[in-house]
Amino acid sequence: MQRRSVLRLSALAGAAGMLTLDPVTFAQAEERDGGSEGSGERTKTVTGHLPTGSPDFVYLPVEVPRGVREIAVSYSYERPAVPAGTQGNACDIGIFDERGTDLGGRGFRGWSGGARTEFAISAEQATPGYLAGPVGAGTWYVVLGPYTVAPQGLDYKVTVTLRFGEPGETPKPVYPPQRAKGRGRAWYRGDSHLHTIHSDGKRTPAEVAAAARAAGLDFITTTEHNTTSSHPAWAGLWGDDLLILTGEEVTTRNGHVVALGTDPGVFIDWRYRARDNAFGKYARKIRQAGGLVIPAHPHGTCVGCNWKFGFNDADAVEVWNADFTPDDEVTVQEWDNTLVAAARGEGRWLPAVGHSDAHREPQVVGFPQTVVLADDLSRTAIQDGIRAGRCWIAESSAIDLTLEVVGGRGEHAGIGERLKVGRQDEVTVRLKVSGVGRGCSIRLITDQGQLFGTAVPDSGSTTAEWRTTPSYAAYVRAEVRHAPADGGASGIPGPMAAMTNPIWLGER
Repeated sequence: MQRRSVLRLSALAGAAGMLTLDPVTFAQAEERDGGSEGSGERTKTVTGHLPTGSPDFVYLPVEVPRGVREIAVSYSYERPAVPAGTQGNACDIGIFDERGTDLGGRGFRGWSGGARTEFAISAEQATPGYLAGPVGAGTWYVVLGPYTVAPQGLDYKVTVTLRFGEPGETPKPVYPPQRAKGRGRAWYRGDSHLHTIHSDGKRTPAEVAAAARAAGLDFITTTEHNTTSSHPAWAGLWGDDLLILTGEEVTTRNGHVVALGTDPGVFIDWRYRARDNAFGKYARKIRQAGGLVIPAHPHGTCVGCNWKFGFNDADAVEVWNADFTPDDEVTVQEWDNTLVAAARGEGRWLPAVGHSDAHREPQVVGFPQTVVLADDLSRTAIQDGIRAGRCWIAESSAIDLTLEVVGGRGEHAGIGERLKVGRQDEVTVRLKVSGVGRGCSIRLITDQGQLFGTAVPDSGSTTAEWRTTPSYAAYVRAEVRHAPADGGASGIPGPMAAMTNPIWLGER
């Protein structure tokens, strides 16, 4: 099919730019197998060129006639050499059905980003990343997402095959239960940023569940990029010992957000940029679906990973993503600055969480993990604990930690809580750590910075006390750090082994 000489460029209301190509029609198509419209298959291939500066989403309409059993799509694009420091071509793909491409609409049928070069959808089944269901007659839309475009532009080829026949039946999805047996009110360990073969991961759901149990986790959240296809894929994998929550990693061009614990099957759209001023609407949709809004790896170094939407609509922030690297260090320091602002009365504070973002071996599920004080092992209780900041982060389940502040009259507060005592009342901060490696140290951080620190013995366990007043420290939080690689010459602390949310001091 020839591309229009002048492509129609428009904008979705409140969305990133889009480009619509001429429709693919099978009315006069040649049949590869000589069959009729009621049987066999038909195939068409479209080629085109996208220049640098193309809109974020390029829609290829496909006119699907009646009697189609399965739609299959494959694509490829050129990857020319580019000068050093220049982005080459990267192009994602997905599809919407005859119900349309409206933002947040019902037409979404799947997204695989750049993880797959082909997919198929029928009533009975679909390629991971895509949603099984009837292939209804009408205009479907194959969506190309030119993530980055080389100076030479992006030459693409899309092949669409329609297979005719009886449609079959769509299996009724079986979703994970929202409660596990648990231990009543207790500290529960979880990893809520994980990927499988349903997006760009290499593990199956069964492999992720096994890895979660091996890591000593009590709960996990499935968070595939821009798709809900994994939600019914965990049948038989949950149990009394493992709560599996459903969610999504909403992957926009200006940052990623973990939608933690959304209702099964609920899709959250991602087709907008920060300049579109649309994120608040979709943050509300996450909450309406029962989820938490958690910006992921805010200072990540991959294209599109930096968080540009601000934190006014967030419920928590992922300050530690996978191995603790300089971008995590920047995020922790930025987050600590927001605690200082909250201490001044400038807005609310956001709890910190950590996730593995594990995709494949050798990435470790549960490194790091968020440890949450919850009333039981259920979606609601885990979310309540995170939202309140009753949580801390550890690199593994081998590490245990308690942090508390005690007043002179027996007043007590734990992580995420406030000790309501007078500004000049002396309080005692107690930190107990076990299970850390050799060479680690502990640090107590306040709105003035680090005010206490000491080495952890080679046994990996220690208990420390420090006294202060609310007038001297508006809050206190704990860090456990590995030894710095340079021996401390740079003054930059070593990687994190564990860290807590703050305990607030004083009446306000």
